[in-house]
Amino acid sequence: MKKFLLSGLISMLFVSLAVAQEFKKQPTTITPLSITEFEVKDKNGNTKTVNLKGKKFVVVSVSEPGSDGKSYAVDEDGTVWWQDDIASGAQGHETSTGIFPVLVKRRYHMSATHPSANGVNNMDFEILFTQDGQALHLGHTKMLSHGCVHVGQKDIAAMFKWVDMKTKIVVLRGYYGQFLNKELKSFQNDIKAYNKSH
Repeated sequence: MKKFLLSGLISMLFVSLAVAQEFKKQPTTITPLSITEFEVKDKNGNTKTVNLKGKKFVVVSVSEPGSDGKSYAVDEDGTVWWQDDIASGAQGHETSTGIFPVLVKRRYHMSATHPSANGVNNMDFEILFTQDGQALHLGHTKMLSHGCVHVGQKDIAAMFKWVDMKTKIVVLRGYYGQFLNKELKSFQNDIKAYNKSH
């Protein structure tokens, strides 16, 4: 009986440790300062500010606790014109944090590392942004990935068409949506002011 209870307690301990496991800390930290400005801190604590004003970029706020679980398309004048739900890397397969170039765009693609069992392409609308295969692509937004960013079917085609080879991909942990809310409030205030003057 004691062995049975002891093995049960040990099993419960391992299960609770597995549940308590957190997402891995990333070597680079990206903190949004405004719609277009980001503080980038590397693993050695070196900090720099990157301003992407004048460039097209996509911000991915990963689907982890303390983040939005969304991507945002920002055009050259700093206007957030699109947002969508995403799913990013699961525990142990976290999506890398950083500011990345677009390396490859492929309309049709199958993962070489995780091929689909039925032979159907599983990474269509691929926008590759890391050398180790992380990409934005068509995927289920309720299923975490092996490190890629899943974008839903209603959103990925527009994103794929809009993104070009000069577009930057900003992946961060934390909230970015507050800047969209500020922009919307500013726009609403501009409309009210216009309506009062006319």
